[in-house]
Amino acid sequence: MGPLQFQLSGSPGDGPRSLTSALHERLRADILATRLPPGQKLHIAGLAKQFSVSLAAVREALSRLVADGLVQASDQRGFRVSPVSLADLADVTQTRIDIEGLALRRSIERGDEAWLESVKSAWADLKAVPHRYPDDPTVHYEEWVVRHRIFHRALVNACGSPWLLGFRDVLHEQSERYRRLSIRREVGGKLRNVEAEHKAIVAAVIRRDADAAVRALSKHFGITKEFVELAASRIAEVSRTT
Repeated sequence: MGPLQFQLSGSPGDGPRSLTSALHERLRADILATRLPPGQKLHIAGLAKQFSVSLAAVREALSRLVADGLVQASDQRGFRVSPVSLADLADVTQTRIDIEGLALRRSIERGDEAWLESVKSAWADLKAVPHRYPDDPTVHYEEWVVRHRIFHRALVNACGSPWLLGFRDVLHEQSERYRRLSIRREVGGKLRNVEAEHKAIVAAVIRRDADAAVRALSKHFGITKEFVELAASRIAEVSRTT
């Protein structure tokens, strides 16, 4: 894989911490978008030269990504982007159903009208943009990805537990890599109505029907898993070439 096609931005007065944070965010974005594919080796010296930062800044940024579960560290092999597999997909999906389902249930029980309005607003914003680029249906529309993340976070924001939300966010990011890999491959004409899946979740939330909302959320995540499994050859292909 060639060098990354971006530069870190900042002013001459930026300190080491801000540079490290900027590098962490750029690498994180590329991992989630699979521009840095699963299994890709991450060379400290090369990244330091590429971004004109210190070796220490690169090590700290990569260490943060290890804590996020997006990078693996080995004494023998250095750093690499965390690999993907169907077994990991199944584990991530089920754990996400468990964690996010609990957060959604608590939000419905505890959320006030302001929370409910935030869900409706996030849902309206998500519907206002296309799911995929019209001229390339194998790529997510980037603004949709942003709004999709905001929508799912809005659903659980009233759960009242920062720990629960933190675990939920980690699982969401792991799922995002699989979704990005799966959408790049045609799935034999199999169609998915993502908007209808989201609508079912929102409708149950508005009714404050926690059981129905959790069922709809679980079904939504399960369908995502099925579509990723249809792209299993794509995942295997990435793993072989990195």
